Amino acid sequence: MNGMHRVYGALLVAVGLAAGLSGCANTGSSTSVAVGPDGKVQNPVQLLGQLPLPPGAAIRAEQSLIIGAGDNWVGRVVLDVGRDFDAAYRFFLETYPAQGWTVVSAVRGKNSFLVMTRQERTATFEMVDGGMMGSSVSLTMAPRNAAVMVPKKP
Repeated sequence: MNGMHRVYGALLVAVGLAAGLSGCANTGSSTSVAVGPDGKVQNPVQLLGQLPLPPGAAIRAEQSLIIGAGDNWVGRVVLDVGRDFDAAYRFFLETYPAQGWTVVSAVRGKNSFLVMTRQERTATFEMVDGGMMGSSVSLTMAPRNAAVMVPKKP
């Protein structure tokens, strides 16, 4: 009889776990996003609003995490930007400030970084020069935190 209690106990735990996980599922309305057979988002404007992307850039859906949609999204978007790494870097450095973004920091190299702010948002661009394999950009968008705590020395 003790073995039967263990089986029922394990079954009860499994059912409870399944019910708990299904409760985490998004049952509300969600934006449907078309993903092509190559795993790239077909219409990035659905997700990123008016945020410009370099010509020919494609979102890697499986590596991106976008919360929200339109101009208020937060998260991380990974982009394929093709082989012209310099053109992609120039695009972000010139286009975003023209739309009201302020460059906070810029580091140029094989791995380049840009940090920009606009109103209450911060955009961080991590760009990797992939040469002939194609370059990638990880764009992280987050709320700007005005109440940053400075760590105290021990």
